[in-house]
Amino acid sequence: MANERIILGIDPGTTIMGFGLIKIVNKKMVFLQLNELQLSKYDNHYQKLKIIFERTIELIDTHNPDEIAIEAPFFGKNVQSMLKLGRAQGVAMAAGLSRDIPITEYEPKKIKMAITGNGNASKEQVAKMLQQLLGLKELPKNLDSTDGLAAAVCHFFNSGKVVGEKSYTGWDAFVKQNEERVKK
Repeated sequence: MANERIILGIDPGTTIMGFGLIKIVNKKMVFLQLNELQLSKYDNHYQKLKIIFERTIELIDTHNPDEIAIEAPFFGKNVQSMLKLGRAQGVAMAAGLSRDIPITEYEPKKIKMAITGNGNASKEQVAKMLQQLLGLKELPKNLDSTDGLAAAVCHFFNSGKVVGEKSYTGWDAFVKQNEERVKK
């Protein structure tokens, strides 16, 4: 069993949250699942955050991932969108931390680079490469789920490498690595 582990990849969002799961068996990836959580039907932002938390907990309890890889928010011009995206990411991270699962954040360019070799690749290029890498029969209509899967695959490709991503093994580790964010 020591040669097996499960990685949950998450592409956080308040309209659509994408996620993908892979299992590593003897240093080889095996596709488990990809899907998305449709949140656009909910008007209340706090309700969306609650659903993100609950669905992430459900995924964790169902699949027992050993690690979580999450796409870090990109820096856009719309501050309100960034705030909402950061909250969605934080809620997904809190779900993993509540179950003591190590979390690693990856910048979108880092994920694209790991999958396609091009940090500026399109969502479609990332999805097609994942299709080839994992033998997916077909791709979903929305590519948010493949973005979540891409985070998991990126994490697998970067396993054992320390290249500056933030990684947390629990609340204590998060607080220790983010002391400037703690209000006293």
